[in-house]
Amino acid sequence: MNAVDVMASDVVTVRPDTDVLEAARLMADHDVSALPVVDDAGRLIGIISEADLIHRQEIGTSKQRPWWLEAVTPATTLAGEFAKSHGRKVHELMSAHVVSCAEDTPLAEIATLLERHRIKRLPVLREGVLVGVVSRSNLIQALASAKAPVGTTLDTDRAIRAEILKKLEDQSWTDFGSRNIIVTNGVIHIWGLVGSENERTGLLALAENIAGAKGVVDEMIPAY
Repeated sequence: MNAVDVMASDVVTVRPDTDVLEAARLMADHDVSALPVVDDAGRLIGIISEADLIHRQEIGTSKQRPWWLEAVTPATTLAGEFAKSHGRKVHELMSAHVVSCAEDTPLAEIATLLERHRIKRLPVLREGVLVGVVSRSNLIQALASAKAPVGTTLDTDRAIRAEILKKLEDQSWTDFGSRNIIVTNGVIHIWGLVGSENERTGLLALAENIAGAKGVVDEMIPAY
């Protein structure tokens, strides 16, 4: 399996000129620990994470050093810390160097990158444009969904996944951003938080009507 088979496609993003407090609200509202930063063309230019927001002057967590330690701290370090604690726009806090992958990156390579760089997620790019995110939890979902081969091909699983993702985009009654779909051996696994019993039932019904699907497994967690 590759990134395209497990990635979350409905990604919450921010622009470089987004207000920092708005970025914090988006993280809290969507229960995510980082937000990709994209330009007007959707190209990835950075990422802002919880770590960039923990030392803020608004909540009194700015770094404070004894005068003698500050005197020997490099000016570039002090300037960077000041920007992190006082910056008003995302571009002042974000990390511009972002580890990413392509849609066809194997999951084994993604696992290695996550471990090597001690990060929780990888943006997935297509010619520089953000098309998804693969997180540690997506790898765990893939592992939990794995079963012994029963005759379907990876291409078939991808076609089923693409079809259900397309149908979900057309539904006004559900917000797919809090869920993910994994398809293995023709079986659809629906993961993530669900807002109501009616929404759960609707999602299962939608999945059951996907052509070629051999079954649907409810992996959803109630948020109601």
